[in-house]
Amino acid sequence: MRILLTTYQGGLAGSTHSIAFLAEGLANRGHQVYLAGKKDTRLFEKLKNTAVHLVPMRFKSKLDMQTVKAIKELVEAEKIEVINAQSSKDRYLAIFAKWKYKLDVKLVHTRRQRPESIGGWLQNSFYIKGTDKIVVVSDELKNIFIQKGFPAEHLHVIYNGTPAEQYQNIDEQRVQELRNELALSSNDTVIGCVARMKEQDQLVKALPHLDENIKVVFAGIPEGSLDHYIKRYKVKQKVIYAGKLSHRDTLHLYKLLNVNVLPSTMDGFGLVLVEAMAMGTPVVATRSGGIVDVVDDGINGLLFENNNIPDLSKKIKTVLFDDEVRQSFIKNGKVTAFEKFSLDKTIDNYEKFFYELLESPTLKN
Repeated sequence: MRILLTTYQGGLAGSTHSIAFLAEGLANRGHQVYLAGKKDTRLFEKLKNTAVHLVPMRFKSKLDMQTVKAIKELVEAEKIEVINAQSSKDRYLAIFAKWKYKLDVKLVHTRRQRPESIGGWLQNSFYIKGTDKIVVVSDELKNIFIQKGFPAEHLHVIYNGTPAEQYQNIDEQRVQELRNELALSSNDTVIGCVARMKEQDQLVKALPHLDENIKVVFAGIPEGSLDHYIKRYKVKQKVIYAGKLSHRDTLHLYKLLNVNVLPSTMDGFGLVLVEAMAMGTPVVATRSGGIVDVVDDGINGLLFENNNIPDLSKKIKTVLFDDEVRQSFIKNGKVTAFEKFSLDKTIDNYEKFFYELLESPTLKN
C-alpha cells in the first residue's frame, strides 16, 4: 500500500510516539509510507533514519490552501491510496484537498483525545462526509464520539500499541544518573506524573493527605508551573520538576518511581500508562475517557473519580504500601503492555483496516 500520514504537530506528546510507531511499523512491513509534517519536530527526528519518507509541509492554518495544493501534488505524484490525517489542521486540509481536486484516495482521520470542539451539526457533517472512516484509539473514545452525534458505523477502534524492543537493554547507569540529577536516593518513595499539562493540580491537592517524606517528580511540564498550587495547598513534600525528557530518558525515569499518576480527563488512551506498566511501575489514573480501556481497576492499576481528592490519595496509598496489591499490579501490568497493547497488534489492525477500506466502494461527497 501507499500511505500518507499527516500531522502538523510532532512535539512532546504521547501522540508523537504513537504516530512514529505506526509510520515505521507500516514501512517495515514493506508499505510505501509518507509522513507530511513540520520538519523541525521530535517526530521528524525520530523517523529520519527509517524507511518512512519524510515530506515537510507547513500546515499554517485550517484554511491553508498552499498546503492543500501540496497534499494534492504529493498524492498524485506518489500515487497515494490512503491518507491518514492525525491532527486538527491537517484533518481539515486533507478533506479540502480531496474535495477540491477530486482525489481518488481513501481518507481516514485518527482521533486520539477526547473531542472538545465538535458536536455541532455543521462540523460533524463536515468530518463525516469528508472521511471514509474515523479511527478512535479506545472503545470509550468511540462512545464519546457517538454521544457527540457521530454514527457508530463511521467509527473504527484501533488501540495504540507499544514496541516491546524499546524496553530492552535499559541502561542502569543512566537510571542512576537520573537519580542523581533529580537528587533522589535509592531509599526514597517517589510519586511520578509523566504528562503535558493535564490537571496535575489534582495530584498536588492530594499531597497534604500523604506522608511528608514522599518525593514527587513531574516530567513534561515547565519548571515552576505548579508552584502556585504547591503554595496554596501548603505542600510539604519535595516537588521536583524533571522538565521535558527524551522518550528514552522517560522510560528510564519510570525505574525511579514507586507509582505513576495520570490525573487527566483529556486522554483518549493513555500511552504513558502502558509504558509505565511495561517498566514495572504501578499506575493510578482518572476514571475518564480512554484511560478506562487501559487500566482495569483493581487488576493492573487503580482508577480514581475525577476531582475526588480523598479517593486519589487513598488509591496512591494503596499502591505504595500494600505490597500484595502492588506486586499484582506489576505482574498484570506487564501482561497488559506486552500482550493487549503490543505494537505488532496495532500494525496488524491498521493493515487489515486499510486493506478492507481500499476494497470498499469509494465514498461519494
